[in-house]
Amino acid sequence: MNYKICLITVFLQWTVATTSNDPLLVQLPFGTLRGRDDGAYYSYEGIPYAEPPLGKLRFEPPQTYRQKWCGVLDASPQPKLCMQWDQLTNGTDKLVGVEDCLTLSIFKPKSSKRRSFAVLVHIHGGAFMFGGSNKAPRPSFMENGSFILVSIRYRLGPLGFLSSEDASLSGNMGLKDQRMALKWIKQHIVHFGGEPEHIVWMGFSAGGASVHLQLLQADAQRLAKVAFSMSGNALDPWVMQQSARFKAFELARIVGCGKLGSSAQLKRCLQQQPAEKIVRAVAQLQVFDYVPFNVFGVVVESKQAPAAFLTQHPRDIMNRTCAIKLPWLVSYANEDGAYNAAALMQRDANGVELIEQLNNRWFELAPHLLFYRQPGLSVKQMDAKSLQLRDQYMGQQNFSRQSYLDMQRMFTDVLFKRSIEQVTKLHRKHCKSPLYIYNYNIPTDLGAGVILSKRTDIAFGASHAADYLLTVDASARPLRAAEIIVSRKLKTMLEQFVYSKQSSLSYANCALPNNVGRQLFQLVSIRNSSCSIQQVKQLP
Repeated sequence: MNYKICLITVFLQWTVATTSNDPLLVQLPFGTLRGRDDGAYYSYEGIPYAEPPLGKLRFEPPQTYRQKWCGVLDASPQPKLCMQWDQLTNGTDKLVGVEDCLTLSIFKPKSSKRRSFAVLVHIHGGAFMFGGSNKAPRPSFMENGSFILVSIRYRLGPLGFLSSEDASLSGNMGLKDQRMALKWIKQHIVHFGGEPEHIVWMGFSAGGASVHLQLLQADAQRLAKVAFSMSGNALDPWVMQQSARFKAFELARIVGCGKLGSSAQLKRCLQQQPAEKIVRAVAQLQVFDYVPFNVFGVVVESKQAPAAFLTQHPRDIMNRTCAIKLPWLVSYANEDGAYNAAALMQRDANGVELIEQLNNRWFELAPHLLFYRQPGLSVKQMDAKSLQLRDQYMGQQNFSRQSYLDMQRMFTDVLFKRSIEQVTKLHRKHCKSPLYIYNYNIPTDLGAGVILSKRTDIAFGASHAADYLLTVDASARPLRAAEIIVSRKLKTMLEQFVYSKQSSLSYANCALPNNVGRQLFQLVSIRNSSCSIQQVKQLP
């Protein structure tokens, strides 16, 4: 009886939605939803794309959303973050978010000039551990009716990336969430006025690495036209999780599962534990402040795992064949290493900067900070690596406020920039699809430097997120006039990228050169009021 009533209600909703001129009402196969009017655009938030990953669905691949709404879904409230141990939350208890979080947000520009729009899919960053897409986009990025913006929420930390490195608990659930969301967008964005044939994937930091990993999937060409990895790719040394099985059993011990004989027992016990207890255990797996910043990340899965997402290392995939068929833009900020270096410029309770601790603890902490603490390396080998890096970047200097920028440069090179060179070499070895690069070098107080250090007395330069915070995330301060101009130029660049038949693009008057078929690295350098095209042996 209830089922019949639901069918009647859905039919009535469909009749209202298809005859109403109310732009806030959208009819989907699941029912009708109502968004909100945000001035320059309409917002539809908290739209489920998968079944809630609760109970026995915890640590399982996402399940297709099959529910029907018997009333109008209120898509106006701001959605909650996926549960996480959040680096940016002040205090000792960094737990935020909810476990039932597999939703997305859609922001549709108001325009009298067009009825349909290209689609920008945003995958947020946060080292696969924290972050979220519950922030409003920049008005300067949404104005003039350019893109429908879709932001995805996916499982994070142990709930999204715990792995026993076998088929019982394979890991990468957060990436599988993203994949289901990308398929949902391709199928349903037309109901919001989106153009399924003009989809660009854009990810920042871990989101950029996620875009790279999604591009390695065989059906990527059917789901997007072009892609953009901003300050992150899958070959960054922090992306692939080390010692995943050990960490999974150690977390189980911390939450009280006791001695376990198998991965299946591990999974059953953790499925019965409160999610909050599992996520809070992250703190006991970190060694210093929020270090390492990705306790749980991407793994190579067993080929026997159900719905396996990644069964080879990304480097091996790219080295074997042309795995990426879509035009791809990758970028880095000149001082990306402000993440996580700037966190060391915080002061402790006595007013002493955390960086000072490196003078006595460098050999202990460096492998965690720069991600070469690996099972295959001996302590002697790691110490040699630590010594080499310190000598190369710091010389005879102590770690201090005065030498901080030299340390930040080390973090930039090791954690972000070197991998772009590796990716470019592998891509042009096998592929014909275009690969473009830009370097963002506009110094600003936006970005990871100020956010992590909680200080404004240090010139961090163009730090991690400096360009990102001009686009889809308006959580930082309002933009200044010069920043609004840059924001609009970035938006125009992406418009050109997704609509161009040749998938070419320009920033202002600088056409980004394709790296395929070239010996030197080809890039555009973006500076305060100008840009320049560069051909270099080593990325600047």
